[in-house]
Amino acid sequence: MSFIVVVEKEAEEDLKAAVNWIAQSSRDRAVLWYFDATESIERLENFPARCPLAPESNKFGVEIRHLIFDKYRILFVIEDETVHVLRVRHQAQDVLSPDD
Repeated sequence: MSFIVVVEKEAEEDLKAAVNWIAQSSRDRAVLWYFDATESIERLENFPARCPLAPESNKFGVEIRHLIFDKYRILFVIEDETVHVLRVRHQAQDVLSPDD
C-alpha cells in the first residue's frame, strides 16, 4: 500500500531553517542535505508505520511517529492513507510541546 505524503507548512519552514543553518558553514552541504531530507520524507509513502512512536505521542494523545534523518527527527502522523509531516526538529531540541 502506498501512502500520500503531505508536508505541512511548519515542516517546510523547519526544513528551510535547517538549510539556512547548514548553509552558514557550507552551501553545497546544505543543498545535499535538503535533497536527502526530502528524499527521506518521500520514502514515507512506503511503510511509514515502520518508524517508532515519538516521545511527543505521550503529550498529544495521538500517534506521532518520527523518522531519524542525519541529526534531525522528522515528525509525522498517519491518517488513513495519508502521512502528514508535521515538523522537522534537530535532535538537540527539546521534545515538541503543544505551544510549538
